[in-house]
Amino acid sequence: MHRNLRLLQCICRRSAQAVAVASLFAGAQAAHAQTQIVIDDVRAFPESLTSTADGTLIIGSLEHGTVYRAAPGAAKATTWISPGPADLKRVLGVFAHDASNTLWVCTNDPDPQGKEAVLKAFDLKTAAPKGAYPFPNGGLCNDIAVTGDGTTLATDTRGGRILALKPGSNALTVWAADPKWVGIDGIAMLADGAVLFNNVREHQLVRVEVKPDATAGAATLLELSQPISGPDGMRSLPDGRIALVENRSGKIDIVTIAGDKATIETIKDGFKLTPTAITVVGDTGWVVEAKFAYRNDPQLKDKDPDPFAAVAVAIPRK
Repeated sequence: MHRNLRLLQCICRRSAQAVAVASLFAGAQAAHAQTQIVIDDVRAFPESLTSTADGTLIIGSLEHGTVYRAAPGAAKATTWISPGPADLKRVLGVFAHDASNTLWVCTNDPDPQGKEAVLKAFDLKTAAPKGAYPFPNGGLCNDIAVTGDGTTLATDTRGGRILALKPGSNALTVWAADPKWVGIDGIAMLADGAVLFNNVREHQLVRVEVKPDATAGAATLLELSQPISGPDGMRSLPDGRIALVENRSGKIDIVTIAGDKATIETIKDGFKLTPTAITVVGDTGWVVEAKFAYRNDPQLKDKDPDPFAAVAVAIPRK
């Protein structure tokens, strides 16, 4: 009898272990199969998104100035930073920097013709405000990157500039500028420490060397293996490549830089509603479509553009 009881207990333990393993496997499959994360709001018109080291997604609203957040595996991105208390207006770039526990946010004048542009910093865990840095002489704060020494760079689309906030500084300064750069948009760091930016108007990629003293060096217009149309948000990959969104052609690319040449590999196309940004979590890229036609086109402004969502795209390994 005791032997039968022990046998029964052993079978029960093994069955419980099997159920636990099956549950974990099912959970992993569900996470892997996730194809979109819906923004829990109306008329959000997201222009940028970013992700943290644990896979949390953070999305900004150009329409409301709201910042949304979705925990790993969540089906929806919900309001995290409200525009009023945070004094956010027209949010473009958002960039999570885990090393400094900072979420950087580009906020701009609600009037598209307005000149007010501010780079704001929030605690990446609590959303508490950490600082606000106006663009000198105004501009349009569009996208953000952080260099190896902790300097934060922000693009000024209207002014053709890259502005810098050095660690410990209280004000932005001009890091690099050129009248030919009007239209500068996405920015990302290359593996060798150089800066890569794109020009959404001129359909270009430009590499800027970084000198040993962290100042800007020579800027080189890169030779592209194939044309790009409306390059917008982009993010650095751990293997040194760059994920890039083309907002006019609706393509998602992987860019490999070698010297003065950029090899463009399109991994996904068919986005019809103005894809503007990408962030990468593991082997998954998350892409937002801004659907700006529903905001700007008189024939579509009264139509319902919802829902807005971050859509998953598989990132091929190198």
